[in-house]
Amino acid sequence: MSNRIFASIDEAKDFLYSKFGKDVSYDVCIKEVHVRSLPALCVYISGLVDGNTTTVQLAPLFHDEGKTDDWEKEIEDEVKYFNDFFNFYGKSEPKDRDEFVIGVLSGVVGIITLSGYGYLLELRNYPGRQPEEPDNEKVIRGSRDGFAENIILNTGLVRRRIRDPQLRIELHKITSIGHTDIAICYMKDIVNDKHLKLIKKRLKEIKHDGLTMTDKSLEEWMFKQKFHPLPFVRYTERPDIVAAHLLEGHIAVIVDTSPSAIIVPISMFHLLQHAEEYRQAPFLGTATRLLRYTAAFLTLTLLPIWYLLATHEEFLPKALNFIGSREESTLPLILQIIMAHLGLEYLRIAAIHTPTPLSNAMGLVAGIIIGQIAIDVGLFSPEVVLYTAITAIFSFSIPTYELSSAMKYFQFFILIATAIAGPAGFFIALWVIISYLCSIKPMQVPYLWPLIPFFPKAFSRVMIRYPMADDALRPYIVGAKQRKRA
Repeated sequence: MSNRIFASIDEAKDFLYSKFGKDVSYDVCIKEVHVRSLPALCVYISGLVDGNTTTVQLAPLFHDEGKTDDWEKEIEDEVKYFNDFFNFYGKSEPKDRDEFVIGVLSGVVGIITLSGYGYLLELRNYPGRQPEEPDNEKVIRGSRDGFAENIILNTGLVRRRIRDPQLRIELHKITSIGHTDIAICYMKDIVNDKHLKLIKKRLKEIKHDGLTMTDKSLEEWMFKQKFHPLPFVRYTERPDIVAAHLLEGHIAVIVDTSPSAIIVPISMFHLLQHAEEYRQAPFLGTATRLLRYTAAFLTLTLLPIWYLLATHEEFLPKALNFIGSREESTLPLILQIIMAHLGLEYLRIAAIHTPTPLSNAMGLVAGIIIGQIAIDVGLFSPEVVLYTAITAIFSFSIPTYELSSAMKYFQFFILIATAIAGPAGFFIALWVIISYLCSIKPMQVPYLWPLIPFFPKAFSRVMIRYPMADDALRPYIVGAKQRKRA
């Protein structure tokens, strides 16, 4: 039979001791048990199994002294005997020793019978948080559950929202040492087969020892991100967002030990959407969406435009004569802006590393006291602090953290170009950034779709949050088998 992976139970014991060591790792349990009168070896990792369920399932494995059958002589009867007395629904048969060992390390319980037959029992229970609302994707109304670091829990949250047999959740193991679990989620009757094959192909091409940074490492491997500052995927910690995208024809990738999922393919406009827009009335959702788009544009251009008008008063309309620094400083205006930018970045880094009870106090000290003193001593002009703070607020309005960070550096690039070449530098830098955005095509999908190339109907759907009852086609970029939503 295919599941006889050892010649005997003694060989299995020697093999496992060579792999795990004998009495070295406290959490590796290798115990001798009996299935009635049949000797067996039980192997599991104590921190990855459900202790209560394991105890209940292993309770029938007590030695039956009334039985005296010689099971060593009848191998086929041994298999039948084991299956008769241990008919557990979560039982599977590994094909080789490597599959058996990886299964044990993944949290399942391994059983080796007297003649070397192997079985894996699904009794895993990964430690971790319970579902709770993500901090960076909060909504006023809506579900409060979110992904945790448990891949089984995360896929269950998605399955709970899409109760359809066409929902496929394929489990893959990648990397040579970490053996990271990757779940690919898609709707079989909707998904684009080319996109699905591409995802699987790139997963197979990953040759690495482990993905310790989970989904971020996976993005860099799968989409060849290299030094591109923009995200090529959408990250989300909300299962309702994943479910909504799956029904549109997207593909979701969930990585074990990560509290977020990857959604592909996407465009830049996907990164600017938020669940809150769909928890409000269509009119309010549209207004919120337009405000967010405006904030993204102003994050990119507000400070460079202010600097351009402040340093080139010939372009300043009379209605905007309040623009410009009214107080002289010993530092050039561009240097003040750069220092203010760096100060905000250091403040952000410090907030990440500061314990939560102290972060509010640190923000007050840095944002109010230090800023005011810098103005009083003449280091910064008040306008620099004002417009830098406003730009920071606009950047916080962008729901995707990765996009928000990239936009700030694009803004810095435009600012430097404007300081060097004036109006020409501003427009050249803006043209370079737009050209760069047009050139990016993760999974052969234009990053600025449906603006460039321009799809009028799709663009109206991007700008306006239409009522749910309106008929809408699935996005063109996903290449769904069924574009009409039933």
